[in-house]
Amino acid sequence: MASPAQLLTFTDIELRSYLPSGWGIHSGAVGRWDAAKRAWKIDVCDSADNLWPLVVTGKNAEARGRLQALRQSVDRLYRNALA
Repeated sequence: MASPAQLLTFTDIELRSYLPSGWGIHSGAVGRWDAAKRAWKIDVCDSADNLWPLVVTGKNAEARGRLQALRQSVDRLYRNALA
């Protein structure tokens, strides 16, 4: 049986609801589970069309819940983008 992290996935609506204003899912990007890194990944873009890799770890999702893990990953990515 697969662990909860391996079943980790997000809808476009869930992703967009946590992304900062002006950010979006890169055209044609599809979220995918990376079994080697135990993380779910998708490319998002900021308002200047810069690409950013959004990564939600399975460990974080198991510990905090999938949506809380998504929120924390988006917050971390946004802070890195501002630096």
